[in-house]
Amino acid sequence: MYRKEIFVFDKDQPIPAVIRSYEEKDFSSLIKIQQECFPPPFPSELWWNEEQLLNHVTLFPEGALCIEVNGEIAGSMTGLLVNFDPNDPDHTWEEITDNGYIRNHDHNGNTLYVVDISVRPSFRKLGLGKWLMSSMYEVVVHKGLQRLLGGGRMPGYHAHSNNLSPDQYIQAVVEGKLKDPVITFLLRCGRTPLKVVPNYLEDEESCHYGTLMEWKNPFQNEGKRRHLKNGI
Repeated sequence: MYRKEIFVFDKDQPIPAVIRSYEEKDFSSLIKIQQECFPPPFPSELWWNEEQLLNHVTLFPEGALCIEVNGEIAGSMTGLLVNFDPNDPDHTWEEITDNGYIRNHDHNGNTLYVVDISVRPSFRKLGLGKWLMSSMYEVVVHKGLQRLLGGGRMPGYHAHSNNLSPDQYIQAVVEGKLKDPVITFLLRCGRTPLKVVPNYLEDEESCHYGTLMEWKNPFQNEGKRRHLKNGI
């Protein structure tokens, strides 16, 4: 189980926070976070349900994290392990996450795949999303995985789709010529674009595209060298 005590900052004011594995007692709070982050017209059936959350804490508890601020759950992040082949990267969110149920979680997978990251709107000025992301990087390192991966929405793309291809849009964001609410955030968290995938999810703002964003384990090659040195 994961637990880390930190301080987050509201301007110059430090506030105690805890990043930890979420549990069954947290389910109602986690569903409330989804409701606040994805209000109507977002379909309510796509919010987390208790069956999905139970799978998260049962199948891969290391990939089920939440953050508390002053004892109140303010955000969450969920992942699963998959075997990812960079030479065959195309997939949909529904396929790779089992529509959020993660019954396809592979204990021997090489990649931690992000299912979801959500922070309550009233807490977003505290940098909680970046803290959750860095904590999930720690899980990647701890388990000796190759990477963290996930598909990022491109909600700013619809405003430029008449003039730019999806790849051109992402390149403009990487070059700082455009700012995207999701992709720019992921870049600031250390993620890098791997590939733009069509029909990644139903999302009119992104024109149904998603950008696979990767964080490579910086200790992976060191681990390989250590195994070779030891004759493993």
